[in-house]
Amino acid sequence: MSAVPQPVDAALGRVLVIIPTYNEVEALPLILARVQSSVPTAEILIVDDNSPDGTGRIADQWVAQNTGIHVIHRVGKAGLGAAYLAGFSWGLQQGFDVLVEMDADGSHQPEQLPELLEALKYSDLVLGSRWVQGGGTQNWSKNREILSKGGNYYTKKMLGIDINDATGGYRAFKANTLRALDLHEVASAGYCFQVDLAWRAKQRGFVVTEVPITFVEREVGTSKMSRKIVTEALWRVTIWGVDRRIKMLRHKMSKNSEVNE
Repeated sequence: MSAVPQPVDAALGRVLVIIPTYNEVEALPLILARVQSSVPTAEILIVDDNSPDGTGRIADQWVAQNTGIHVIHRVGKAGLGAAYLAGFSWGLQQGFDVLVEMDADGSHQPEQLPELLEALKYSDLVLGSRWVQGGGTQNWSKNREILSKGGNYYTKKMLGIDINDATGGYRAFKANTLRALDLHEVASAGYCFQVDLAWRAKQRGFVVTEVPITFVEREVGTSKMSRKIVTEALWRVTIWGVDRRIKMLRHKMSKNSEVNE
């Protein structure tokens, strides 16, 4: 997909696009080229979990030829959440002002990144959303669409957050937002990791904006989606939701007790 490179407002500062990889030897060169074409001023951090297919070697080759591309080689596969946390830590230490989450497989279109960055001018966190007006998916089965919409509806109701796509992984954070989210306490992975961060941002009163995106099903490589990831997300959201309701009930009982005294 071709795109006219879009300038990034200098007021946003330095932008880092974090791309976790595990067995993405075919997809990685494609996504790197598209990011460079779409947002030439952004730098890229590849976080590779010791991919057995040689993705790490491909990453090293790109790093050697591009001053704006960096790589972290991790010792093994530890999950998407852990990879992003490592990327966040590195990016914050290096002084980046904006940190972006992006999949390696092309499902998150780099050509839409300028729209996320534009919205970050008036937001603390911008979510690329499939389930707002103008958003959607490409090449998804009806069952997968129902699962995603249903999971997000359940999350919205259980956690009381006004977010239509809390499980999406295409998002842009201001550095100060990440610093305030107590990342050392985040232990979830996969979809649940994304829910966790969005919920934390809402709880702390940050401005969270959803920008419509089109999520494109990968054409090369193998999907990392699994029943374990979905189960973890549903279980954790349920626990968080129940805990939230207990706290709300206790608060209401405390208020009633004060009134009756």
